[in-house]
Amino acid sequence: MSTVEANVRPDYDDELQKIADYVLGYRIDSPEAWNTARLCLMDTLGCGLLALRFPECTKHLGPLVEGTLVPHGARVPGTAYRLDPVKAAWDIGCIVRWLDYNDTWLAAEWGHPSDNLGAILAVADHLSQRRVAEGEAPLVMRDVLEAMIMAHEIQGVLALENSFNRVGLDHVVLVKVASTAVAARLLGADREQLLSALSHAWVDGQSLRTYRHAPNAGSRKSWAAGDAASRAVRLADIALRGEMGVPGALTAPQWGFYDVLFSHTNRDLATKPEAERRFRFQRDFGSYVMENILFKLSFPAEFHAQTACEAAVTLHPAVKGRLDEVERIVITTHESAIRIISKEGALANPADRDHCLQYMVAVPLLFGELAAEHYEDDFHAAHPEIDALRAKMEVVEEPRYSRDYLDPEKRSIANAIQVFFTDGTSTDQVAVEYPIGHRRRREEGVPVLEEKFRRNLETCFPRPRSAGILALCRDQQALEAMPVHRFMGLLTL
Repeated sequence: MSTVEANVRPDYDDELQKIADYVLGYRIDSPEAWNTARLCLMDTLGCGLLALRFPECTKHLGPLVEGTLVPHGARVPGTAYRLDPVKAAWDIGCIVRWLDYNDTWLAAEWGHPSDNLGAILAVADHLSQRRVAEGEAPLVMRDVLEAMIMAHEIQGVLALENSFNRVGLDHVVLVKVASTAVAARLLGADREQLLSALSHAWVDGQSLRTYRHAPNAGSRKSWAAGDAASRAVRLADIALRGEMGVPGALTAPQWGFYDVLFSHTNRDLATKPEAERRFRFQRDFGSYVMENILFKLSFPAEFHAQTACEAAVTLHPAVKGRLDEVERIVITTHESAIRIISKEGALANPADRDHCLQYMVAVPLLFGELAAEHYEDDFHAAHPEIDALRAKMEVVEEPRYSRDYLDPEKRSIANAIQVFFTDGTSTDQVAVEYPIGHRRRREEGVPVLEEKFRRNLETCFPRPRSAGILALCRDQQALEAMPVHRFMGLLTL
């Protein structure tokens, strides 16, 4: 047996080359994708502005060293901060994700592709300011929308058939990879530099899902995406400085991502051919993900519960006068909801509550609405009837809902609720298969999205200023043509 390892440096893994070629060479020609990216920008920024009302979020924001001045610093919407792009990406990503109210992608892996906006805006704002200072043309918002479409596509296509959660990894690995790719492109990376940046994103080590699940669920899940976006900007910068890449980041035997972190997808790894231990791609990269993205328009709640919340609001009038008579509540749902958000027992903090299906059903059944404030400790403590209702809930799987959830032609997120009373009567079963933020309900959803954005703007800015921002964001051509630094100036204090 040879004791010498062959030291032949490989080509970059095919998966990395596929991403790099898409980012550097693909031209987006889908009007639906461009329009949806505009809507996504509005919704994501609004979610960030709303989060500024919560001190547990804002305590994380700002420079690491108080008083730091950064030339051409990237702005954080709703604040007066001007930060280096790495910290700005952290802060923007943190506020965007804090309330669990931004967009969602559901497949074998789940996630929130608008989390990538933290890296995109931080880099684009800084670059645009620097270019103007050097007498060059600034970046425009069309560059931001293009980067968003590409980041959505990278994260979403990788998620279609590759489950990171099943091996205990958090979905923010895909934020790091997608943000690294588009940040490097915005910074002017060539193909070798972009491949180097991507390789480091995979080698970098990845977050565990521990903080998303009982009994360890906590507020890290609200800033994990900002952390990933921040790291992406740092890795892109490292690559632009000429740092060598790691060509076999995914496939290196024993030391690569597949063998170290992904192999437990197949417990009998030794009997599986190499092809079955690698990422599967259902489709080529294009603009599919942005076109099909899911918006959280009515409830700041984990997306698998959105249709359950709609059903609960519908049932509220029939239940509110009979709370003492409720015998049991049956929630019929899909497998992913059961695995991720169905939980019993005490809920320790807001992050625990906004990932509890039963809590997210109980509140709208009781009050006819579900808002971010309803997860806070003081609200929960003041309403013991919430936990009383939770104790009467049964969660069951409907196999058709589980199948339709994974069907690429349907992509439903179905839930149904029925309430049974002690006198033997019951409500109708109210089923909602597609939430209002679904592509199938886009026409219905756009006015709701715009109204949500208006409300969120007004939590930070006077009405006339909010109205001007909303009017700009409604105008596709005007928005796309605006320099990034001017747009960001509209959103900062």
